[in-house]
Amino acid sequence: MSRVHITDTILRDAHQSLIATRMRTEDMLPICERLDRAGYWSLEVWGGATYDACLRFLKEDPWERLRKLREALPNTRLQMLLRGQNLLGYRHYSDDVVRAFVERSAENGIDVFRIFDAMNDLRNLHTSIEAVKKTGKHAQGTICYTISPAHSLNQFVSQAKELESMGCDSVAIKDMAGLLTPLVVAELTEKLTEALDIPMHLHSHDTAGMSSMNHLAAIVHGCRHIDTAISTFSGGASHAPTETMVAALRDTEFDTGMDLELLQEIGFYFKEVRSTYHQFESEMTGLDTRVQVNQVPGGMISNLSSQLREQGALDRMNDVLNEIPRVREDLGYPPLVTPTSQIVGTQAVLNVMTGERYKTITNEVKLYLQGRYGKAPGTLNQTVRLQAIGSEEIIDVRPADLLKDEMDSLRNEIGELAKNEEDVLSYAMFPEIGREFLEQRANDALVPEPLEPPRRKDDGPHAAPIEFNATLHGESYHIKVTGAGHKGQNQRPFYVTVDGVQEEILIETLDEMMVMENGSEVPATAQRGSKRPRATSPGHVTTSMPGTIVEVLVEVGSEVKAGDAILITEAMKMETEIQAPISGTIAAVHVAKGDSVNPDEALVEIE
Repeated sequence: MSRVHITDTILRDAHQSLIATRMRTEDMLPICERLDRAGYWSLEVWGGATYDACLRFLKEDPWERLRKLREALPNTRLQMLLRGQNLLGYRHYSDDVVRAFVERSAENGIDVFRIFDAMNDLRNLHTSIEAVKKTGKHAQGTICYTISPAHSLNQFVSQAKELESMGCDSVAIKDMAGLLTPLVVAELTEKLTEALDIPMHLHSHDTAGMSSMNHLAAIVHGCRHIDTAISTFSGGASHAPTETMVAALRDTEFDTGMDLELLQEIGFYFKEVRSTYHQFESEMTGLDTRVQVNQVPGGMISNLSSQLREQGALDRMNDVLNEIPRVREDLGYPPLVTPTSQIVGTQAVLNVMTGERYKTITNEVKLYLQGRYGKAPGTLNQTVRLQAIGSEEIIDVRPADLLKDEMDSLRNEIGELAKNEEDVLSYAMFPEIGREFLEQRANDALVPEPLEPPRRKDDGPHAAPIEFNATLHGESYHIKVTGAGHKGQNQRPFYVTVDGVQEEILIETLDEMMVMENGSEVPATAQRGSKRPRATSPGHVTTSMPGTIVEVLVEVGSEVKAGDAILITEAMKMETEIQAPISGTIAAVHVAKGDSVNPDEALVEIE
């Protein structure tokens, strides 16, 4: 059988890679009828970062999205990306949570589960694979392709054979960074197709511009399943264009049998959709052969770009890209894919921004070095490990073996906010964001982040946002208004950047104080939250980078020693302990849980 089958990533990985996972369900549903007629082997619609983005930014129930897509795509397999024992979160979950998540995903519409582990530690895939097989759905075991002294093609083939023995229905090679080259693909495909009795799928990002060549090399050497993206969401950090591959294979023994004109109609639709999300486009999502040196996946580059821009430090991007391979080597060469890409990337940013390697170490790096994500592929830097965790116990078992069942406690914790098992699982994946979402839903207060107005051809470079300089108490600030919440709220949020740092201003809307400017209502007055004191003394506790307070561990009057944990912050989805710089007594606490903080602020004062 020579026909090539295509999985299109347009509803998941394509927009995750190019517009920060911001595509809303309302922009997916109108095209589903044509997608359903196109003849895809599957459509990737769920998993990865889509679950997080739905809750955090779009204020959509991810389970409701899945149900709507299932109804709208009755004739097409729906596929998701599952991070093994991590599921869709950033930690390992107990086996009962994994089983519950897989069962509910299958029940709500997923047909194909692409299951991977960021460390390629196959122990972390057992429970997911068994759970998928129990539902009768397709279990696709996945190997994260990477290059390092700790990896080889023969090792990948051995892992693929083990996945087949575990009951997988197919094996996927996940080239998340676009590291594969055509001749390597040819050799790897030959080895895999000879060793396996189950199909091989190829997923190769186009970051270095080689995805189409890689697909063709794989097809010629026996692969019959490839991942693509509809053309207007293809290329760069995304995938090879669907229409290009269909046209290249037409009238050959590998013909996909797909209707090229129908695919072109779908492409035109998504061209209009993409323009809606122009504010999330990144300069870092085009062709970039640097990936062949720094091995940073395209989606990770776009996220780093966004996060550095928010900190006013985009000029440090090259420094961060140079630091990432060094951190990766220290951590034993993990493949750079969620969550290890965030773990390595965030630590690299901290190393660059603080000016001292490992001056601040994230909690996730500490857990990684303990073995709580699994076995590292290569040798760990023992100096870094000692600095991070000291004499704490190192585990060498499957991390989930140390976890007790969690579902009952999760149900109790979230209580009546959860209307069903899916809500409990949303809370399990993201406790803070999940609870906030469920609370807002209960209060009928779900408001998605605002979209900037579409840009017109005659718009100047700054026509959509409003930019101005403001002087407050003798200090000047550059302010850019990037969006606003819906009108009619008692307190309307306006989203701005202040000297490049994102802020949210809540404005109490008083009708008699509204003025008209350029045809739009603009509040005449606004109050910004009081500024914290600037850090000026050794006893002032600060953060290394902008973030959010997750937990305050001290109160006024507490006695602390230098090095004690004072606060826990979150930045770039990773948590970091902020430690006391000196010993003494807590004299003031200027933050609370949920506050946004910046590096120049005194968050806690120690005397």
